[in-house]
Amino acid sequence: MPRFVYSLLIYLLLPFAPLRLLWRGVRQREYLRHWGERFGFFSIPVTRPLIWMHCVSVGETRGAAPLIKELQQRYPQYQILITHATPTGREAGEQLFGDSVLRCYLPYDTPGAVSRFLRHFQPRLGLLMETELWFNLIAGCKARDIPILLVNARLSAKSAQGYARLGRLASNGLRQLTAIAAQTRQDAERLQSLAAAHGYRLPVEVTGNLKFDVTPPSNALAQGEALRQHFGRTRPVFLAASTRDGEEAMILEAVAAAALPQLLTVIVPRHPQRFDEVANLLTRRGIHFVRRSRLPQTVPASVDVVLGDSMGEMFAYYAACDAAFIGGSLQPLGGQNLIEASAMSKPVLVGPHTFNFAAATEMAITAKAAWRVQDVADLARALQRLFGDPELRQSMSWKALEFSTGAGGATQRVAELVSRYLPVD
Repeated sequence: MPRFVYSLLIYLLLPFAPLRLLWRGVRQREYLRHWGERFGFFSIPVTRPLIWMHCVSVGETRGAAPLIKELQQRYPQYQILITHATPTGREAGEQLFGDSVLRCYLPYDTPGAVSRFLRHFQPRLGLLMETELWFNLIAGCKARDIPILLVNARLSAKSAQGYARLGRLASNGLRQLTAIAAQTRQDAERLQSLAAAHGYRLPVEVTGNLKFDVTPPSNALAQGEALRQHFGRTRPVFLAASTRDGEEAMILEAVAAAALPQLLTVIVPRHPQRFDEVANLLTRRGIHFVRRSRLPQTVPASVDVVLGDSMGEMFAYYAACDAAFIGGSLQPLGGQNLIEASAMSKPVLVGPHTFNFAAATEMAITAKAAWRVQDVADLARALQRLFGDPELRQSMSWKALEFSTGAGGATQRVAELVSRYLPVD
């Protein structure tokens, strides 16, 4: 696909963008704000040279936190701009960095919007987190001699097949990147293979996963202790974290099959617009639950589920539980990040679908810090085994902490890569 055809398709879809924003705004009102930014119109003043990083949503924003803090220390003369695609990502950036960084939405990938974005902010260097390949954006940076790096890059086999179908559009986009910092050797090889199909060689280095360098907030343990007081010190607590559509019903079935006395299940949906949807599911099933936002001083023994309808408390949820399941993995959605749970020294359960975090998941399983379950029945058996054996849970807790602290260093390696391309003022 030539890039002009790609651009034409985006222009054809662009009139439907406001309708999509309105539709999403029905469930999450934040989508109704800052529309001008999505079309390349900005009023944010820029007063210093600027480093720009694109973090599409919450996971990428949290994962980039160690690198952003490192860049702030190394380059205090530079302003940091973080762009997002979702309101939850933007909110996470505000919670993590406050006013120390600029925030806005990345505009739709049309040549005009990209040109307005780059002209307004004039970044000295751009960083794209994970697999964010926007071909007009990359071409625009290349045309303006702005170094643009793909960092913490990951590419599953499934995603590689999708990009391969784009032909030269994908390989040319990759070739125009200044450098690529891949999480694993497998990610690097898949990226190289996309370019090699058209005779290109990419500047790829394996630097590791930035998310191993994410440290829990200083108040996470205290917040977790406060939550556990609400939950009840003597009740076993099972956390289903970052659950996706369809998984909550499966988790409830597994919990019912496990039949563990007094078990309190805490369900935290991945997307806030689904809080009410999950609440309706619990109501339809006749399950006695309370919302985190309305948590009583002590959760009554008759309550079986706490619905985690809050943002920015995931570390506290991990600190307050005895074991955690990581969502997005029972359904074929690729899974979510298990490193945060491991950093809080918690036994981890994952489903069969973890291709978004394949390397980290396999490392955790090999370290015996995590178990993989295949289905609802397997999850029920794992819950019975974990909650029936305190010594096993303690052993997995220690191994989880060892695993999470043993694979760090990506932040320094990526920061050194950045130093090769960042102009010295």
